[in-house]
Amino acid sequence: MEVMDETPDFVIKNKIIPSSSSTTTSPTSHNPHRPTRPRFPTHLDAPYISSSVRIICEILAHASSDDIESALACTGIIPTPDLVHEVLQLSYNSPSSAVDFFRWAGRGQRLSPYAWNLMVDVLGKNGRFEQMWNAVRVMKEDGVLSLPAFASIFDSYCGAGKYDEAVMSFDVMSMHGVEQDVVAVNSLLSAICRQENQTSRALEFLNRVKKSVDPDGDSFAILLEGWEKEGNVEEANKTFGEMVERFEWNSEHVLAYETFLITLIRGKQVDEALKFLRVMKGENCFPTLKFFSNALDILVKLNDSTHAVQLWDIMVGIGFNLMPNSIMYNAVIGLLCNNDDVDNVFRFFDQMVFHGAFPDSLTYNMIFECLIKNKKVHEVEKFFHEMIKNEWQPTPLNCATAITMLLDADEPEIAIEIWNYILENGIFPLQASANKLLVGLCNLGRLSDVRRFAEEMLNRRILIYDVTMHKLKKAFYNESRNMRDRFDSLERRWKTSQM
Repeated sequence: MEVMDETPDFVIKNKIIPSSSSTTTSPTSHNPHRPTRPRFPTHLDAPYISSSVRIICEILAHASSDDIESALACTGIIPTPDLVHEVLQLSYNSPSSAVDFFRWAGRGQRLSPYAWNLMVDVLGKNGRFEQMWNAVRVMKEDGVLSLPAFASIFDSYCGAGKYDEAVMSFDVMSMHGVEQDVVAVNSLLSAICRQENQTSRALEFLNRVKKSVDPDGDSFAILLEGWEKEGNVEEANKTFGEMVERFEWNSEHVLAYETFLITLIRGKQVDEALKFLRVMKGENCFPTLKFFSNALDILVKLNDSTHAVQLWDIMVGIGFNLMPNSIMYNAVIGLLCNNDDVDNVFRFFDQMVFHGAFPDSLTYNMIFECLIKNKKVHEVEKFFHEMIKNEWQPTPLNCATAITMLLDADEPEIAIEIWNYILENGIFPLQASANKLLVGLCNLGRLSDVRRFAEEMLNRRILIYDVTMHKLKKAFYNESRNMRDRFDSLERRWKTSQM
């Protein structure tokens, strides 16, 4: 760690860190494994900034280091605290210019602790750790050094993959007059766990430091979030067990419990998650609706309707503060439809209004599609009537598949009823349903109806497919000479309509 015993490269009496021209540049060059520095927002990305801020940011972006301070002075702009904060927030992509601006703004005035924290963050996020520690020393001398600066240091080191340096920074906090309390511990845990696959490193740090600093619920919550992100069910179990053993069941820790349960569900240990969920209910640790929504989304992606129903029943059994909404109902109904669980589909459908959730077009069409797919002829007829009674239209695709299914089941009257509804209500496009109707009636030998509907379709300029006409021709020609003549007449009209 390149920090504590360096000779400070700044002027103590002015409390200003050195200009960019007098300091070492970013250490990126001798650390080829350091993650690529991200691009940060600039003034060009912020349309709602003051003209003063924009002028200064333009100078910082284009002026040379030697000319920046004189150019800033020529603007006549007074560097108020708010202006300093805003400029620094937009200067992460230009750390050298940010240092020059900071020096200029600090001449003749005492900069705020927040400005110093921003400067530490700018330097750290750009890998300028020597300059960062120079700023920390000045902050300590000036009495403005506090935990937020170290939280920034932790985050910068972890973002650069320098985890040992982040831990060493924690170890020297007390030397700089900042307490190594549980908030500081949690700040470092969060910084480590934000990185990919580093939760085990955070756990190692906590195991070492908890001998001197008692962790709190947040400490374990941070680790549980890390294990969830990594999908490590085994370690999540251990952390959760230690948390409950240390603090017992506590409603203040519900969000941490939810994180653990989500880890189990993602890891396909749903029975275990449901077991803990029932225990939580018994301990008056009630999960939030957001948890149930997230858990349900996972089960939908896993196509696990059995556990989804069990989860749902636990949720609605908890009481008044967990009222599922229409989105959640549609998710579980869609899952049940995909699994052809018609009985539960209607159970959930009937429950909706009792929980203040109302079926919409998606709800009705998912159920209608499920009934069609499962060839529930009489249920399709009944549900179709309920749909249109409640003014929810079936989709064009559902109409076409319903007509096909009903005609295959020798229920032409219902199919014709749906076709007439399509025409009357303009459910476009019409072609798929029209052609399905013609082919289905043809298969039933109802050629007079076929000719009547085909004539009507041509009058309405509804497209009849070539393949449909081929099937009709075969049926008409096989029927009789009279039917052949009728088809020929129909075909002439059809050919004319194609021109």
